[in-house]
Amino acid sequence: MPPQHGAWAMLAVPYLAGLLTAGFHWPAVPLLGAWIAGYLLSYFVFQALKSRRPRRYRDQLLGYGLIAAPLLLVVVVAAPRVLWYAPAYAVLFAINAWYAWRRRERDLANDLASIAESCLMVFVVATIADTPPSAVLVPFLLCAAYFAGTVPYVKTMIRERGNVAYYRWSIGYHVVALAVAAYLSPWAGVLFAWFLARAVLFPRHGLTAKQIGVTEVVNSVLLLTCIALI
Repeated sequence: MPPQHGAWAMLAVPYLAGLLTAGFHWPAVPLLGAWIAGYLLSYFVFQALKSRRPRRYRDQLLGYGLIAAPLLLVVVVAAPRVLWYAPAYAVLFAINAWYAWRRRERDLANDLASIAESCLMVFVVATIADTPPSAVLVPFLLCAAYFAGTVPYVKTMIRERGNVAYYRWSIGYHVVALAVAAYLSPWAGVLFAWFLARAVLFPRHGLTAKQIGVTEVVNSVLLLTCIALI
């Protein structure tokens, strides 16, 4: 299994946000399976590109591919309109692949491409439910704003800890995100005020990676609760 624990929140939250807003329709079940298997497949595709040794990951590529493909086919047959999103996912996947080939997966552009892939799932779930994209625009924006904010925040806690410029950039981002969130919803404004507070206060203290992870799990639950209240 991939060791990127934070990726599971990026898989779950937009999918659940779509369900909370658009409602449940049965193709959402194979979609979830295809979504998870597709992530696992993509992780090992990128590892193969990075290592230049695809044979090393042959079992994972074959196994996850054989799971993802039929599930995705079921979704497409049941709701062919989801193919509208195929070009966007293809472009974003190509960006991730390029950064993996160059062994620069931690670049900001690669992180943002991954976040875009994740948050587009809000629209995919809504499309399956035959709900117009405009109805889930706010949940999409909140998910995108939250996950984009975790990039500078987590870096100030680990890799860029003590970097004053990065710390200020993180705070600046969260100030803007707070303003946008408050405009979208009072509930979102309260939640993003908390996100700003943790971006200001937590880098000043020595939290472990586990503590950071647990905090972001709680924040993910709070985000979903906020979306349900809007």
